[in-house]
Amino acid sequence: MNAKRNIVGLVALLSLAGAATFAHEDDEPAGAPGEKLGTVEFHVECNAEAQKEFNRAISLYHSFWFDPANKSFDKVAELDPGCGLAHWGRALSALGNPFAWPAPAKALQAGAGAMQKAEQVGARGERERDYIAALGKFYSDWDKSEHRTRALAWEAAMQQLASRYADDEEAQIFYALALIANALPTDKSFKNQLKAAEILEPFFEKHPDHPGAAHYLIHGYDYAELVQRGLPAARRYAAIAPSAPHALHMPAHIFTRLGMWEESIATNRVSAAAARKELNDTSMTIGSYNALHAMDYMIYAHLQLGQDAAARKLLDEITAIQRIDIGNFPGAYALAAMPARYALEHHDWNAAAKLKLHPESLPWQQFPQCEAITVYARALGKARLGDGAGARVDIDRLRELHAAMLKNKANYWAQQTQIQITAASAWLALAEKNSDDALRLMRGAIEMEAATDKHPVTPGPLVPPREQLADMLLALDKPGEALAEYEKVQASEPNRLLAIYGAARAADAMGDKAKSRDYYQQLLVLTAKGDAERPEIQRAKEKG
Repeated sequence: MNAKRNIVGLVALLSLAGAATFAHEDDEPAGAPGEKLGTVEFHVECNAEAQKEFNRAISLYHSFWFDPANKSFDKVAELDPGCGLAHWGRALSALGNPFAWPAPAKALQAGAGAMQKAEQVGARGERERDYIAALGKFYSDWDKSEHRTRALAWEAAMQQLASRYADDEEAQIFYALALIANALPTDKSFKNQLKAAEILEPFFEKHPDHPGAAHYLIHGYDYAELVQRGLPAARRYAAIAPSAPHALHMPAHIFTRLGMWEESIATNRVSAAAARKELNDTSMTIGSYNALHAMDYMIYAHLQLGQDAAARKLLDEITAIQRIDIGNFPGAYALAAMPARYALEHHDWNAAAKLKLHPESLPWQQFPQCEAITVYARALGKARLGDGAGARVDIDRLRELHAAMLKNKANYWAQQTQIQITAASAWLALAEKNSDDALRLMRGAIEMEAATDKHPVTPGPLVPPREQLADMLLALDKPGEALAEYEKVQASEPNRLLAIYGAARAADAMGDKAKSRDYYQQLLVLTAKGDAERPEIQRAKEKG
């Protein structure tokens, strides 16, 4: 795909951000001068000043800027102590990113306290009482019952609330959010996502400056089968709420799915710049991940364009981090994934085999799915180097982490780790000359991956199992089969540098010089703005 397709440039988008102001400038609530968060109207039975601040707090929430949202809800309570929905908002925001749930126990405890306060203060009308009661379903027995049971109870309550108050547009938005957040990654019919889109699409057409509508449409369409539908929201969201780091990042979910690497880098660059101060803000109660999340997406995109120096600069930046003020899953994921991506995308098996968790001060024991990334990359590196004993140690550690995830009912991540175990075991089998077992295991990893979908926290797999199968087939002198697999990777992961390069090599090995030349030319176009002479690029120049 051409990365310069007919899309409004990000710079142009941001220059138009003035169009994404609040509907009435005179009524703009307090915030930083020039703050642009989009247009939200959520009516509450509170005084006028509290109403203005409440709209701002909800705008912040819709762009997942949780720490400022928490503070804004606190200010609503100060402006009107009888405004029970201020504490409802605090309880909602305390949970953090619903696409990274379950929330940590500390966040749940804080949110439960706010929920109790909301119930104590009460509400000034039946509709507001219903909002409080709906979220109360989520917090009911939070320390005893399973997360999904409570999340589904909240979704059902929001469905009832949205039905009861059909004219309450924010009720519809929050119901759509609940649908998408609770969608199962194994549901390939995308029932929840499409149901949410039926709510969000007409709303977005009517309210093109609403941050929640654009944001949740992007999440709802963040699937290979649906991604094209997400382009209008992706093109718009950064201009709606350019003050919010996460709003600047979110278009990258769609751009990445389509292999639009330059657009992904541009939107993540401004997002990371806006969020970097969070990494050193020790007053935050939830955060520290916006910059890291954007940087993970950036490094993935830079690597696909052959921009190694830019990717290395990002890697050096996180390597220099010694402490993170807040331990949370998205931040931990990025810190584990970035060095693993850099090593594996370069087929630097020595570097992969030596990876360690960093920084050591992070409570990694809370995030076994993140430790698994590092251990998996190590296992691949050791297996590819022929270090069978070392690979076995890491595969055994993956099994321990898998058991811990099952025990904690983190079933999605347990499945991802099982894919890792299977793929690493496949390379171990190949290293031990058991090629039949190696191919069987890697095909099993592909089947497992096909049964689910990627998590929003990641721009993509460290290495797609199908690409690994193609690498194996090529190593086993089966270029025709390898080419078919490389081409399937490009269908699901467009513009992946190593998949294009692999296809060129496979076609060359088959004697199909024309197809090989076409793929090498495609690689040269992709890496035209590269900043390093990677072996893949050198070979493309020789062959293309």
